[in-house]
Amino acid sequence: MKYKVEITNIGPMANDLLTAGDMIIFEQCEMEALAEVCYMHTKGELKEPVAVGDRVKIGSKTYVVAAVGDEAQHTLKTLGHCTLKFIDNPEVELPGQINLKGDGLPEPVIGDIISIE
Repeated sequence: MKYKVEITNIGPMANDLLTAGDMIIFEQCEMEALAEVCYMHTKGELKEPVAVGDRVKIGSKTYVVAAVGDEAQHTLKTLGHCTLKFIDNPEVELPGQINLKGDGLPEPVIGDIISIE
């Protein structure tokens, strides 16, 4: 297991961003600027770098990493922050983004586990 956290709070606009933009922003610390659109989670430790082909579980859904942005490792390790985009594309749009391929969007709820293996 490279990374594992539990969702503790869901910003009031987080599900809107997921539906409209096919993305989740998850955050460990409560950055006020992002809190409204984030899925907040417990503290986690990134034990190994995230790589293309890794599996990401969000609740009961599993996805495969298609791309990792240049800053994603750093922000995940130091801030517990990452943008997950549900798109099968080997190119990211943002440096802190991880693209995930799989079927459909997740429906995260408080208490769900986010893990990377």
